[in-house]
Amino acid sequence: MIYILHLETSTKVCSVALSLYGKTIALKETEEDGYSHGENLTLFIQDVLKEANISLTELKAVSVASGPGSYTGLRIGTSTAKGLCYPLNIPLIAIDSLTSLKEIAIEKHPNTTLCSLIDARRMEVYNLFYSSSNELVKPISADIIEFNSYKEFEPFVYFGDGAEKLNELWNTRNCITDLSIKSSAKGQAKLAFEKYQNQQFEDVAYFEPFYLKDFVSNAKKA
Repeated sequence: MIYILHLETSTKVCSVALSLYGKTIALKETEEDGYSHGENLTLFIQDVLKEANISLTELKAVSVASGPGSYTGLRIGTSTAKGLCYPLNIPLIAIDSLTSLKEIAIEKHPNTTLCSLIDARRMEVYNLFYSSSNELVKPISADIIEFNSYKEFEPFVYFGDGAEKLNELWNTRNCITDLSIKSSAKGQAKLAFEKYQNQQFEDVAYFEPFYLKDFVSNAKKA
């Protein structure tokens, strides 16, 4: 039995999923403004294992959102994943947050150009584009968004927690938003199973998230 645990903490969504041979069989998640990942993540792990009636020792691997996204969220997810993989002696699998988001969107919008967006503060977003034939046409980057941004990819559907702030800016563009599509650990299931089969694992000791941007503290200077 190939059970893989999936952790998604790159945005305000704290999400844990469990998959069997690449199919999600249990899911627990919440979205809170206060970034409750530290309080919820281990509890959600217990909940999905209990729902599936399996123990930690039956896991074959753990996948984690590798970024980009919230610096603190990614740190929490990575440290939790490592804390499971090391004592259980199972592999760690990294799944980038934007491709995972695209995997959720493609189920609802097949044969459509898809734009995954994660908020990077102000008018900046982390993003990538996949074509209607599910080919990567714009790799991950952090961009400041303007009215004509990504004109060359129209028409497209955009989604994720970076999408809401673009509704007014892009209201006359040939693109639509789907705010129901948010980051979720279930988006990792298929991708993680494929990596497991191909033995594409990370070094548990040295793996670090893909922050893309340097951490900026909001703490006021004395």
